[in-house]
Amino acid sequence: MATVAAAPEVLPEGGSRLAGRARVVLLRSPRLLAGLGIVVFFVLLGAIGTPLVGDPNVFSHAEWQAPSAAHWLGTTQLGQDVFAQLVAGTLPTLEVGAGAGLIAMLVAIVIGIGGGYLGGFVDEALSLLSNVVLVIPALPLIIVITAYVKANGTVSMILVIALVSWAASARVLRAQTLSVRNREYVLAARASGEHAWRIIAVEILPNELPVIVSQFIFAMIFAILTLAGLAFLGLTNTSQQSWANMLYFAQNDQALQSGAWWWLVPPGLCIALVGMGLALINFSLDEILNPRLRVYRPSRQRRRAKAGSGAATEPAAARAGSGA
Repeated sequence: MATVAAAPEVLPEGGSRLAGRARVVLLRSPRLLAGLGIVVFFVLLGAIGTPLVGDPNVFSHAEWQAPSAAHWLGTTQLGQDVFAQLVAGTLPTLEVGAGAGLIAMLVAIVIGIGGGYLGGFVDEALSLLSNVVLVIPALPLIIVITAYVKANGTVSMILVIALVSWAASARVLRAQTLSVRNREYVLAARASGEHAWRIIAVEILPNELPVIVSQFIFAMIFAILTLAGLAFLGLTNTSQQSWANMLYFAQNDQALQSGAWWWLVPPGLCIALVGMGLALINFSLDEILNPRLRVYRPSRQRRRAKAGSGAATEPAAARAGSGA
C-alpha cells in the first residue's frame, strides 16, 4: 500500500514570521491576554461609555448615596453620579498617559540613540543634559514647572510630564547604543557609505525595539501616577474630568471620613488596574521581542507524544535487562 508523504510545513518569512510568533505567544501567555483585556476594557469603557452615561456634573438631591441600582457607584456630596464621573474620566486619563509616554520616548530616542551613535562632543553634551535632568527629583520639578507656566490643560500637562520623564529612558538607550554601534553589521553599513540617520533607523533602532517598548510602557505608568499626584495636590484643572480629579475632590470633601468609600476607591482601583495591565503587557512583550527571555513551553500534543514514547520504550528496556 502506497504511503502519502506529509506536506512540509511552510514557515512564514519576514514580518509574517514575527506575527506568527506573536500569535503563538498570545495564545500561550495568560499574562498578555490579561494585560490586553484590562487595557482594552478601559479604552472601550471610555470610548463607548462616555456618550451613554450623560453629563457627570449633573446635581441631584441624592447626596452621599451608597451604590445601588439607580447609582451603581453611589453619589457624591452634591448628588453627582460617581459611575458617570469614572467613565467620563477614563479617556482623559489614558490620553495623558499615552501622550506623555510617546513624547518622552521620542525625546529619549533622539538624545539617547542619536548621542550614543554620534559620540564625541555631541554625546558628552547630551549625556550631561540627561544627567542634570535625572538627578533632579521628578515630582518637585513637575510641581515647580506646572506652577510657573500655569499648565492646567491636557496638552500642557502632557508636555510638562514628558519634559521631565525622558532622561532615564535616554540613559538606557544610550547604553544599548554604545554596545551596538561597534558590531559588524553597523560597521559594514558605515563602511558602505550609508547615512547616519539611515544606520540609526535601519540597523540600530530595530535591535533596541524591546527596550523602547518597555520604556514606553513604564513612561505611561509614570505619567498616569504623576497626574494623580498633581491632581491630589490641586495642581491640575479641576474642571476637567479624570480619575485624578476624582481623587482630589473625594479627598477635599473628606469622603473617607464621611464613610463614602465608593467615591475614593473606584478611581484609585482603576489607576492600579491600568498600571497592572500595562506591566503585564510589558512582561509578555519581552518574550516576543527578546529571544533570551522567551520561555519554551511544549504543546499538549508534544507532551503526550513524549510521554507515550517513554512508556513504549520502558518495557523493551526491562526485557533487555532481564535477558542480561
